[in-house]
Amino acid sequence: MSATPDLLQAIIGATERMVQSRRERESIAALEARASEASPAGPRFEQALGTVGRVNVIAECKRRSPSKGVLAADYDPAAIAGRYERGGAAAISVLTEPTFFDGALEHLVAVREAVTLPLLRKDFIVDEYQLLEARAAGADAILLIVAALDQPTLTRLQARAWKLGLAALVEVHDDEELTRAIDAGARVIGVNNRNLRTLQVDVNASHRLAAKMPTGVIGVSESGLQSRDDLDRLAAAGYRAFLIGERFMVDPDPARAIRELVAPATVRR
Repeated sequence: MSATPDLLQAIIGATERMVQSRRERESIAALEARASEASPAGPRFEQALGTVGRVNVIAECKRRSPSKGVLAADYDPAAIAGRYERGGAAAISVLTEPTFFDGALEHLVAVREAVTLPLLRKDFIVDEYQLLEARAAGADAILLIVAALDQPTLTRLQARAWKLGLAALVEVHDDEELTRAIDAGARVIGVNNRNLRTLQVDVNASHRLAAKMPTGVIGVSESGLQSRDDLDRLAAAGYRAFLIGERFMVDPDPARAIRELVAPATVRR
């Protein structure tokens, strides 16, 4: 995720209001009952991102972003996800935040019905209610943004996600946030190359934090990744997976674009 501090706070505020509204429509007990029918595969998500010997891409379904505007006017997340799967993605991220990204939980449900790959619910998670929503909608993992959470909440939500069978991708941008993610016991840490204050993308953010990533943690580089050379350099620095959204969303043939990124070096053109 990427947002200026003011925008981040606006999104968090909107999210808290929406969660409260949804709580009033469906009690947490009723949601827990629905969520209990799902079988999330959090460990499979972690395994997919940590697999050695291949390029592990998390391909993202996203209609709009605050920095680039509408990416796909005719947005069919299930069809897009199917192309990602055929292209060789290791996992799929689905934006579900409605106000700023035009996302919806229904998009996640549709993608779950269309593909077998592990799914990440990408949203501004601030409440346990959203974890249950994610599980009920078919997610295998959720995103926790360190900049959006205080330390007790970050630790609590991550632990609760694990208990629900969900993996947690814990997103950071700088040294302080990386330290907080490590202190929370994160097993998967994503470094967002988009500066949360300026919205500018600098892939060097991932390189700067690579050496501080603990052994055993799955490192994920996010945002601004364009070429196989970008991925190869980051893999050499220790990253095991790469979250890519806008590049695929604007490509007329995302399956081909993914195949070109993940193909073994000996067969790439």
